[in-house]
Amino acid sequence: MSLISAVAIYFIVWWLCLFVVLPFGVKGQHEEGNVTLGTEPGAPLRPLLLKKVLATTVLAAIIFAGIYLYFGVYGMSLQDLMI
Repeated sequence: MSLISAVAIYFIVWWLCLFVVLPFGVKGQHEEGNVTLGTEPGAPLRPLLLKKVLATTVLAAIIFAGIYLYFGVYGMSLQDLMI
């Protein structure tokens, strides 16, 4: 696996993990009873984006490590997954 391929795969895995992690712990304004005038009631009160970016990075690194071991170290291919 070349460096460019590894970076591209990590980038894709990171974005997929971000979309998985984004909804965790989000409470809307209507759930807290603190709706700001002129905003959507379902808008998040505190999105905690820094925590989510860090969690996404850790999760993506773990998943990428598995992908790298399977394809880069052990030299398996996509056809080997069809067992």
